[in-house]
Amino acid sequence: MDHAEFDFIVVGSGIAGLLSAHKLSALGRTAILTKKEAVESNTNYAQGGIAAVTSQIDSFQRHISDTLIAGAGLCDEKIVAMTIQDAPARIKELQEIGVRFSQKKGTVDLGLEAGHSERRILHAGDITGHEIERALLRACQKNPRIDIFENEIGIDLILDKNGHCRGLYSLSRKNGKIRAFSAKAVILATGGAGKVYLVTTNPDIATGDGMAMAYRAGATLANMEFVQFHPTCLYHPQAKSFLLSEALRGEGGKLILKNGQAFMKKHDPRAELAPRDIVARAVDYELKKSGEPCVYLDMTHKSKKFLSQRFPNIDRTLREYGIDMSKTPIPVVPAAHFFCGGVKVDSDSRTDIPGLFAVGENSQTGLHGANRLASNSLLEGCVFAHRLFHHIKDDDSIHRLKPFTPKSWNPGKAKALDEAVVITQNWDEIRRLMWNYVGIVRTTKRLERALRRMKLLNAEINHYYWNFFLTPDLIELRNLADVASAVILSALQRKESRGLHYTLDYPKPVPAQKHDTLMNKKMALRLFERFS
Repeated sequence: MDHAEFDFIVVGSGIAGLLSAHKLSALGRTAILTKKEAVESNTNYAQGGIAAVTSQIDSFQRHISDTLIAGAGLCDEKIVAMTIQDAPARIKELQEIGVRFSQKKGTVDLGLEAGHSERRILHAGDITGHEIERALLRACQKNPRIDIFENEIGIDLILDKNGHCRGLYSLSRKNGKIRAFSAKAVILATGGAGKVYLVTTNPDIATGDGMAMAYRAGATLANMEFVQFHPTCLYHPQAKSFLLSEALRGEGGKLILKNGQAFMKKHDPRAELAPRDIVARAVDYELKKSGEPCVYLDMTHKSKKFLSQRFPNIDRTLREYGIDMSKTPIPVVPAAHFFCGGVKVDSDSRTDIPGLFAVGENSQTGLHGANRLASNSLLEGCVFAHRLFHHIKDDDSIHRLKPFTPKSWNPGKAKALDEAVVITQNWDEIRRLMWNYVGIVRTTKRLERALRRMKLLNAEINHYYWNFFLTPDLIELRNLADVASAVILSALQRKESRGLHYTLDYPKPVPAQKHDTLMNKKMALRLFERFS
């Protein structure tokens, strides 16, 4: 078996992973593992921007307050304050690396998004994530102390006899070979798990790999029931997962029914600028009530010139589908977008497994609580990449670790996969049951039905995992199954509605439930037996 040894391994190539690697390279040789091309990440598709207080009429306290309100009582207030106060320094750092934010009359142009009380969204037109990805990837590619391994998909983490994470096994998509990567510390930055749902704004790579690997290794997940559905994904037979940025509503976009009637005011006094969970539930309600396949986002109050300059990528893409948003309302539906839960970490991105760190969307830091404030996610990735770097720099116990040689990968009696259709069937079934039973609006009956089915699917997937040679599809299916199970079990434990978790059986928040939902593998096994 091939074996590659580094000082640090970063799994993922979005903003959190690239910035972590960029910083850690100052401390030693660093590897970036990414399962497709390095540029492919959730970050690359982020349209809106990054939230930070950079205006004199804004304040840290207002940004903190907006974040806490959106988080519905579950944010860690110390983490929120720390993150927001560190934001201006992280913005400056991104600019020094080469990120070019949009300018207006010689100063940074600030956008407004739902849930924000001030204009504080730094953006690069409507391709902010792409611009950040470009600059960070270029910095990492030029760095002689960073090696980037593309088309490598992580299988499982490697722990030493003391329970310290020392690396992971990885499958090459190019040649099907499995090799071990070892290091003094492993940083998971694999992004979210939107592909666990039938309709998502996420790219195909978002299969919860980091969450699932950490979960199987014994790490604690937190708040997995809180899945954010973006209210406005393009509804078009030829379009796949095209997000229509929150910033459109920030510029006055109105959600309307087929007959042209606006409906958000009757759901919330903030109308289109209400937090995403409220807007997504309102759209879901109207769709169920009318039986229509979509609602519409009306931008016709803005000129063609303004829309093409402020939203060039959205405008160009819509025109490819025959939609001129300056003349015609855009058909939209909600779609799974962002996980507010993930691998539980402290303020330095440490998990409860020594040597294992998590940063970005695959982590749960306490910043988002029960619902994420728009454009706080890119900020979170920057702040926690910076903090984990400083922790590792100052932690002598990590630097004193001796070289580690993992055990060779044991394929056992595995043979070639006989029927790939089983993987396709299980993949589709998981995504559909999650969409129908564990979506925007939930019930205990639906959740229990989903859990019973997941128990059977898990058994079938594990049989395939242990008896057949691994393929990328099988690895991703196993990860999706673990994430789906964690979401369902976490949702069953929360007997209230709060933030992104809304259940018809418990429609109000309950003060006694104002705490994180924790989940690890041992707890999950017990809960499977209890609920199924």
